[in-house]
Amino acid sequence: MNAQLNDLYDYNLKIYQDASSFKFSLDSLLLSEFVEIPPKAQNLLDLCSGNAPLPLILANHSNLKITGVEINPDICRLATKSILYNHLENQITMLNINAKDTNNYFPGNNFDIITCNPPFFKYEKTSLINASPSKAMARHEISITLEEIFQTVNYLLKDYGAFYLVHRPTRLAEIITLAQKYKLTVKNITFIYSNLEKDAIMVLMKFVKNARPGTKVYSKIINRDTKTYQNIFKKDVTK
Repeated sequence: MNAQLNDLYDYNLKIYQDASSFKFSLDSLLLSEFVEIPPKAQNLLDLCSGNAPLPLILANHSNLKITGVEINPDICRLATKSILYNHLENQITMLNINAKDTNNYFPGNNFDIITCNPPFFKYEKTSLINASPSKAMARHEISITLEEIFQTVNYLLKDYGAFYLVHRPTRLAEIITLAQKYKLTVKNITFIYSNLEKDAIMVLMKFVKNARPGTKVYSKIINRDTKTYQNIFKKDVTK
């Protein structure tokens, strides 16, 4: 592993990354900004945490107790190293386990907020898998499926707690079907575009457990001229 210490964009934080394998992405930055933190929220669970960009960002401007879950032991060690470097060890704890096993570590109805930047692609016999095991697991549903994520969230999230997910728009119908199955009401859908002449490249979704129906839909253009992602959804998302 070729670990390097990099800036975590413009958040005044540092993050360790494997230069030859795994790096944080725009998905994680946007998901971090998309999360709303109610005044009474106390704890957050980040599934498929990677090297912990989201826990680092959210701990840096909140008092939340955050648990990150990452299956890859090398990446999990990098996350822990970053947490210590940024002096956030009193707020963030990393678990090196499969995200679908998280319900063995916590009681049900435990978390105020759950976030997830999961593998985007189904794992099938015909799938083109990256030669790097780390990248393959990060991109394809090798260790966990989308339904297993929803099962885990349904068990661990408090009633009326919020689940935040980033994914590909091509799987939107499947996501909504699973959300309904596991009693998670879609409250906000935000499509991300590079420009409006092309299809959306990403979808961010907020769900609330056992909430009444009612969904708001937004869109946001993210392009090369974007200087910062901080507060990028402030005017778009109603709290």
